[in-house]
This record gives sequence, C-alpha cells and structure tokens, in this order.
Amino acid sequence: MEEKIEIYKHIYKDSDMSVSSLKKMKLDLNNKDNKIKDYLDYLIDEFNKYKNISKDELTELNESLDEESFMAKLMSNIGIKKEVMNDNSDSHMAEVLIQGIVMGSINMEKTISKYNNKLDKADLSIAEEFLKFEQESIEKLKEYL
Repeated sequence: MEEKIEIYKHIYKDSDMSVSSLKKMKLDLNNKDNKIKDYLDYLIDEFNKYKNISKDELTELNESLDEESFMAKLMSNIGIKKEVMNDNSDSHMAEVLIQGIVMGSINMEKTISKYNNKLDKADLSIAEEFLKFEQESIEKLKEYL
C-alpha cells in the first residue's frame, strides 16, 4: 500500500506543479506571438488529467494531497516570469519546459524502478503511462528548439 501511495503522491505533486508553471507561462506569453502556446494548452490538459487520476486514488485511500509549497510555486513563477522577460522565443520556452519535465520524469522513473515489482498492474500501468506522457512531451518540445 505504501508503494501505491508514493506513486500517486508523486504523480499528484508533479502534475500540480506542472499545471501551475504552465499556466503561469501561458499567462506571461498572453500578448506575445508564440506558436508554443497551443501546445501549452495540451500540456495543461494532460497534466490536469493525471492530477485528477492521482487525486481520486489518494482520496480513496484517505491520503492527504501534498502539493508543492507556496514558496516553491512562487519561486517557480518568478523564474518563469524572468525567463519570459529575458527571451520569450518558442525555442527558449521549450528549453525551460524540457528542463522541468526532465526533472519530473527522472524522479518518476526512479519511483517506478523502486516499486516495479510491488505495485499491482493497474497502478504500475498509470505510472508508466504518466512517464511515457512526460517523455513524449519532451520529444515534442524538442521540435520547438
């Protein structure tokens, strides 16, 4: 049970932070002519989907929903604002997003490896699907580089 909780907490926390950061980037790019904005909408929708899946699982297990701290989100928002102000090109925005998603996917991969043989197939499948989504997002973002 501990393994299932940790997997879903990771997915929830990663998705929550991603949605927050993506929305901030989209807001900061609002009046700019960036092609990447449509892809941001897709990422927000997909991360929200995984956030809701993990939220439902954690709620069913009577577990708390641990989000990133206010300070972590604030620092991320400040960093995004700074990056947009310095260089709002699609290439640079893609680079910033790739760096963030890579960090999350590395941690997801470690968590899957740690619990691979202890999770039931349905939970492992969700975790692997989430990791695959992150990896595919990275590849798609490379097209903007």
